Amino acid sequence: MWFSFWRSRDRLSLDELRFIVDQLIKVQAVNEVNKEFVIEALRSIAELITYGDQHDAAYFEVFMEKQVMGEFVRILRICKSLIVSRQLLQTMSIMIQNLKSDHSIYYMFSNEHVNYLIAYPFDFRNEELLSYYISFLRAISGKLNKDTISLLVKTESEEVVDFPLYVEAIRFAFHEESMIRTAVRALTLNVYHVGDDTVNRFVSKAPHSDYFVNLIEFFRDRCIHLNSIVSNAKMSRSAELSSSILSAVDEIEDNLYYFSDVVSAGIPDVGRLIMDKVLRILIFPLIFPSFSRTEAVKESSLGAVTSLYLLCCILRIVKIKDLANIVAAALLCYPDIFPESSEAKLNGNLPSHASSDVQSQNNDASSQNSESDTGNHTPHSAFNHNYSSMRFAPRETLLSFVVSGDEVQVAGSLNVLATLLQTKELDESMVDALGILPQRKQHKKKLLQALVGEDSAEEQLFSSEGAKVKDGISGELDLYLQKLKQEYAGISCAHPEVGASPRVHRFQVLDSLVSLFCRSNISAETLWDGGWLLRQLLPYSKAEFNSHHLTLLRDSFHHCTARVLEEARGTWSDLLLRVICDEWRKCKRAIEASSPRKDPKCILLPPFKSANDEHASSESSFAAGERMCEAVKVFALLHHLHIFSLGKVLPDQPPVFCSVDTPEKSRARIAGLRLPELKPNAEINLVGAIPCRIAFERGKERHFYFLALSMGSSGWLVLAEELPAKPGRGLVRVVAPLAGCKPKVDDKHLRWLHLRIRPSSFPFTDTATYTAHGKVKSKALVDGRWTLAFRDEKSCKNAMSMVEEEMELQSCMVEKSLEPVLELEQSTDHSQLSEHVEDDNTV
Repeated sequence: MWFSFWRSRDRLSLDELRFIVDQLIKVQAVNEVNKEFVIEALRSIAELITYGDQHDAAYFEVFMEKQVMGEFVRILRICKSLIVSRQLLQTMSIMIQNLKSDHSIYYMFSNEHVNYLIAYPFDFRNEELLSYYISFLRAISGKLNKDTISLLVKTESEEVVDFPLYVEAIRFAFHEESMIRTAVRALTLNVYHVGDDTVNRFVSKAPHSDYFVNLIEFFRDRCIHLNSIVSNAKMSRSAELSSSILSAVDEIEDNLYYFSDVVSAGIPDVGRLIMDKVLRILIFPLIFPSFSRTEAVKESSLGAVTSLYLLCCILRIVKIKDLANIVAAALLCYPDIFPESSEAKLNGNLPSHASSDVQSQNNDASSQNSESDTGNHTPHSAFNHNYSSMRFAPRETLLSFVVSGDEVQVAGSLNVLATLLQTKELDESMVDALGILPQRKQHKKKLLQALVGEDSAEEQLFSSEGAKVKDGISGELDLYLQKLKQEYAGISCAHPEVGASPRVHRFQVLDSLVSLFCRSNISAETLWDGGWLLRQLLPYSKAEFNSHHLTLLRDSFHHCTARVLEEARGTWSDLLLRVICDEWRKCKRAIEASSPRKDPKCILLPPFKSANDEHASSESSFAAGERMCEAVKVFALLHHLHIFSLGKVLPDQPPVFCSVDTPEKSRARIAGLRLPELKPNAEINLVGAIPCRIAFERGKERHFYFLALSMGSSGWLVLAEELPAKPGRGLVRVVAPLAGCKPKVDDKHLRWLHLRIRPSSFPFTDTATYTAHGKVKSKALVDGRWTLAFRDEKSCKNAMSMVEEEMELQSCMVEKSLEPVLELEQSTDHSQLSEHVEDDNTV
């Protein structure tokens, strides 16, 4: 019978469909002899029905007439072969996915045949069969709407009592295979977004609501797994660990986006359940308590850095208003509900500051405000006492990280504050209570309150800076504090931090940021993030700065200026002006951007491995170059902050002199140079050039004339060959940078001069790029070396003196160019210089 199946005929004809179905009906048992026929028949039916759906409705009429769905169920009952079951599931998936006719889909889903296939007890120990089954379920979910979903549920008294598609799918929601988990999540979202009220009630009630609880618990386990990888990465900088972190981060964010998609489906009970479990299972017991630890102390706990990242991601991705506002309120509270383990390793960088001092500030708000305005306010007045026996509100810990934490704690805390600032679900009053409401929004809020006749707002809006103000806690904050107290028993809302005035909190944030800018052990990239946050909080004026702030910023600027001046005589002095111009523009863009430059996951990756670490002993030019870049970045930020603190607009270019006249009697002028550029094959005068020998290859010594030349900020070491037809003239054959050459006469051979040769162009990629992608330099860069042999010791000493004189002249020209930008008052008064800064290529 099945051999006739292989005879030649039109395989896409209606007769072919009838023939195949008739032959399938005749099968009474599936065994080794006929299973190949059954498999081919199932495959052909899928192809014919898909073809007929696009070309001729008669194909599906034959499908219904022959009751093929019933035959599929019968074949499954009499079949013990996994390969046949697999083909049957694939056939169903193909047909469901490709059928366009609503009539066809309604028929497929009716008569309980699909539900029978869904609930059939397949042997899922076979992974391939499970994959086909999950694809089958997902194909069904893709056709769900308010009409078709009613064909797949069982109801009693107009309430859904069973939904096999959903119930069977969530059994595999936490399967070890990620592709299966992804398919199940796609299926559940298709169910939630149908918007059927009875189905929504079904999925949001026990026992099916346990799926959401299990989902949050699964996510918690993924967070703990991420923390373990991050902890291991601290001890190793391998690319494999960085890749593992990024993979774990992708999974974390995929989970959060799934939560967000579920919430966006608009099932109120599910949204509330997810929010509640995120708070109870993750944020309160794991994330907040970890702020006082540098790392996890148990396998089931989190380190501070991982928690900072997770808090950022949850607020950024899961768009639930109550969740965001409860988290903000909890940041202000004394968290009795947060477990304080005796095993917890306290963060050694946490400054001892007392929350009670905040209360004292609040009790005398007038005095506090007056002090701030008269310049007597000391940064961190709330953080300068020793209360080692006390615990801290999470907000206090975040600020303590900014003030005295390590690099990743500072970056993580800044990310959290930036995320809170940009979380649209947060009420402005909550942002204000945290002390991070932008000044422009503060003014707008007071103006609106004044317009509707609120006395306190009108008094604040039109009072003088030093006047007493009434600045209290808003109704929204009271509301969420009450929710914390009632729904999450154990949080003491009477903590002094909560009672503090938003104005006090704003000064605490400002104090913390000013202290951050005074720190020398934090990278420029992280300081720029702090600059962005400050720019968001105070975009227009200097009203919130006091004299102490300005003094600290000025002192930090002068300290940084000294470092930049050192670079004017350093290895890269010839490129210092270009780097200052580049970093000035980058810093301006960074702090004026609408959002932070870096993703929060950057704090999890191993730190950038700088050339400083690799070449600390050898003092290579590459280590020196990175130090210069770092100093210039900090210099640019502090200069911007100074201009900003005066309420002035940041210029697009730094006020530097980009062209300084070279003395007419300089070696460069005598050699015939007119432009600050020298390339091989250029013709120059050899006046003062010193004959020498050098071997660029072993055993191949060459004779040259040696010159050291400088013009403006540029300088070169030149090896030239004399032109036979033009005595006293020569062609430049080899050029190297003058800066950083470190001339030295050999101790044993007094006619030999050693010169270090660094690259002529800047070889560094922005370290933020490395950090963002977890890349680590694997191969150390090495400087070149020249050893010049002169005729006698006197010639060698003359060459040495010539190099030193030109290096001194070059450094003086660089310092003169920097004069306008190194003096704060002068650079502010001569901002017009920025209009004349030339393009980088001409610096």
